[in-house]
Amino acid sequence: MSEDKPHISSYASSIWILLALLLLTIATVSVTSVNLGPLSVSVAMFIASMKATLVLLYFMHLKFDHKIYRLMMTIVLLLFFAIIILTFLDYSFRIK
Repeated sequence: MSEDKPHISSYASSIWILLALLLLTIATVSVTSVNLGPLSVSVAMFIASMKATLVLLYFMHLKFDHKIYRLMMTIVLLLFFAIIILTFLDYSFRIK
């Protein structure tokens, strides 16, 4: 059996991720000031999913863990996105 060595993130990578998260937060706030119509929610959700991906990969160390954990997380996220898409489709085609 091989032993897994713990991964220790550097301060520089944490600062870069922090800056990326701050920039994405600024992008989310600036999307609210632009009138994109029905795409506003989709763009905000896309930016939020990019932020969640950064948090999952770096702060939860999925980038440095076994590939099976990434596969399981990907399956869960795909299922989640499928439910979100079905909800948006149901809402958009609902008879008023």
